[in-house]
Amino acid sequence: MSRLLLCTDLDRTLLPNGPEPESANARKNFSRLVRHPQVTLVYVTGRHQQLVKQAIDEYQLPQADYVIADVGSTIYEINDHDWQYQQQWEKLIDDDWQGKNANELHSLLMDLNGLQLQEDSKQNTHKLSYYLALNNNHQKIISAIEKVFQQQSIKANLIWSVDQLANIGLLDVLPASAGKRQAIEFLMQQLKFDYSETVFSGDSGNDICVMSSQIQSVLVANAEVEVRDEAIKQAQANHQLNTLYLAKGNFMHMNGNYSAGILEGVVHYIPQAENWIRGEK
Repeated sequence: MSRLLLCTDLDRTLLPNGPEPESANARKNFSRLVRHPQVTLVYVTGRHQQLVKQAIDEYQLPQADYVIADVGSTIYEINDHDWQYQQQWEKLIDDDWQGKNANELHSLLMDLNGLQLQEDSKQNTHKLSYYLALNNNHQKIISAIEKVFQQQSIKANLIWSVDQLANIGLLDVLPASAGKRQAIEFLMQQLKFDYSETVFSGDSGNDICVMSSQIQSVLVANAEVEVRDEAIKQAQANHQLNTLYLAKGNFMHMNGNYSAGILEGVVHYIPQAENWIRGEK
């Protein structure tokens, strides 16, 4: 029997908190899928732990087995609502910043214009997050940051995305070894899932690193056109178009938005999962 490591972004992917409509039974069908004993569920998000818990309560989501939070800089294993922080992951990513934490990195970037530090709740030891106005040249700012880090021998992963609802740019600075893709592959290794048994779903700029990799990925139908075009472009450049699926709708009479798109993509890669969604063995 097949098994599935199902990894999904939250905001505007599983959570229907964008402007597009959600299919009526989509989240019920999603819950039925992840209740199947062969499915291991992972939430992969830019949210921190408290905001993930808030989303689970607000949208009545199934409890995940693991949560990759803070854009891939933290990992939790969840056993009966007990969130166990994975220190092994922290140790793995720690060396990239030369022993410095996010506050110390921020002090190196104080002279750069255009960077607005995000709230304290959105920072952690290995995640430094900024807002950038969309009329700023974010590529120029990223290049300036890379130059500073190069001088300090700091290896960083700079992740650009756009909060469409707030109309603001987001820049996350992580250790080079951290990120959504790296964290998913760490869990795959720990849990002994291979690429054919793993599916990721997302909708935004910080998901493109996964969607352009060899991890089987789904871009939900409600994703912005710019994100879709960039995902296709990067997947093509990496010769990974065969592991990127664009949800279209019509699967089980659903529209392909949010969790409907997740289910459509899962069945594209693992046809047997349709039986699991329908409650069959």
